[in-house]
Amino acid sequence: MRELPRDVEVEIIFLPAEAGGRQGPAFSGYRPQFYYSGHDWDAIQTYPDAERVNPGDTVRAYLTFMSPEMHVGKIFAGTMFLLREGHKTVGYGRVTQVLELEHSAQRIREEAGRPYTARYFS
Repeated sequence: MRELPRDVEVEIIFLPAEAGGRQGPAFSGYRPQFYYSGHDWDAIQTYPDAERVNPGDTVRAYLTFMSPEMHVGKIFAGTMFLLREGHKTVGYGRVTQVLELEHSAQRIREEAGRPYTARYFS
């Protein structure tokens, strides 16, 4: 598998289990829904500073959107979001930097004829 693009950098605060958060840790590759502006979006999380993230932890992460072209011009540094597993909120945070989002969106437009899974896993 090739290295995932770093579309945005975020700071995430995971809710503790007793406040309704996850019961166990999260690892790079975790894919909760990224919820902002009234919509859930799929994004893969990568944690550059931690091997595992426990409920109650605050962490820096990179997000790789499955549909980056849908976020260009809509997400900016300071954008607040929720992390959800279904309708259960397990964390929240804010975007700290937009990094490779436009490049990822352009790549998706160029690869539009390729199968979806080939975009990230070939």
